[in-house]
Amino acid sequence: MLNTYDVLETIRMIQEECLDIRTITMGISLLDCIDADIDKACKKVYNKITTKAARLVEVGEQIEKEFGIPIINKRISVTPIAIVSAACHSSPVPFAKAMDAAAKAVGVNLIGGYSALVQKGFSAGDKELIESIPEALACTERVCSSVNVGSTKAGINLDACALMGRIVRECAEKTVDSACFGAAKLVVFCNSVEDNPFMAGAYHGVGEPDCMINVGVSGPGVVRAALKKYPDADITQIADVIKKISYKITRVGQLVGVTASKRLGVPFGIVDLSLAPTPAVGDSVAHILEEIGLERCGTHGTTAALALLNDAVKKGGVMACSRIGGLSGAFIPVSEDAGMIDAAKAGTLSIEKLEAMTAVCSVGLDMIVIPGDTTADTIAAIIADEAAIGMVNTKTTAVRVIPAIGKKVGEELDWGGLFGCGPVMPVRNESPSKFISRGGQIPAPLHSLKN
Repeated sequence: MLNTYDVLETIRMIQEECLDIRTITMGISLLDCIDADIDKACKKVYNKITTKAARLVEVGEQIEKEFGIPIINKRISVTPIAIVSAACHSSPVPFAKAMDAAAKAVGVNLIGGYSALVQKGFSAGDKELIESIPEALACTERVCSSVNVGSTKAGINLDACALMGRIVRECAEKTVDSACFGAAKLVVFCNSVEDNPFMAGAYHGVGEPDCMINVGVSGPGVVRAALKKYPDADITQIADVIKKISYKITRVGQLVGVTASKRLGVPFGIVDLSLAPTPAVGDSVAHILEEIGLERCGTHGTTAALALLNDAVKKGGVMACSRIGGLSGAFIPVSEDAGMIDAAKAGTLSIEKLEAMTAVCSVGLDMIVIPGDTTADTIAAIIADEAAIGMVNTKTTAVRVIPAIGKKVGEELDWGGLFGCGPVMPVRNESPSKFISRGGQIPAPLHSLKN
């Protein structure tokens, strides 16, 4: 039962503390669009997306007005296109164009699913899709791509890591006139999930319903504001404050998800509990960590504070919602978090520290700008390192790095809006090429044998 205090508190969170629903994402299965004729298949893809998502933006805007809750993004995820395009035996780029046209037609800002799952090897169509990613992202505006190269059950496909190191560079090179933005729309995963509502890694898994709604909540500013009221609390009390406020944030996500589901006539999927920051002042995960007691994010103690935050968010949110899924935790994308940007510029936050932090939070090395002369093998090794953390810890990890072509450490790339700006961060110069060129499969860890 809602009371006046709860209503007023939620209004204050929205107006003063950057509380919002980061995204409502409609997942759409394209399995019934498979056709050996690529033109027919692409037409089916366009028609299904525009039919299923015809009212998505309209309904999202209605909910915003009725409840006064900002819904920042309305998005779509689809079946991994490598599965859909395999029957065509030709370049899958026309599928990307069909996705982009459909996204524009229904008014969503991004569409995910130009994806392949190759954790144990390449099946028909996988390599063709991966090789086409640079062109697909360069010739479309709203299409996002992801590739899963490892899992706890399968191990890590080192050949796929090597391939993705080259593809990430090519994405940046093909979009150098738009600040290498192509690479910002590409994520390389280990243990990717089928119901992730967040871009650029969202896709609609083959085990999901034909169509469904997933919600991604946000609210770093709300958590930080709550902690400000307890400057002398011990760490146990801090965890309790975060749990309580996360419960309230997640209730808002549950309300939006259930309402959108009913109005669109499709099943409600999950709420992703992740704290997703933005470059806006007061909406930073890094600033939460600093509120807990760190002089600057990235200093010693950062990983422990982040582990506390991530655990408390999940414990508080899980009781507030009927279905939890996606990635759920705290995101640490450098370019999208004002506090992370400041810490990176100051030199306190390094890629090595970020890698350590990813062992205890959601996703991984996200929206990190690296020098333009970083080799494909070094990028592949970064991907392999992050995948190893995910594989061994049975969690989702990812890499979204952007080689800043023509730029060096100390310079920056600026995309504006939600993607923010990223200072070019240094990487190690010593070569991992011999390791990467060995290829093959890094075996799954012993604890993967759970049957």
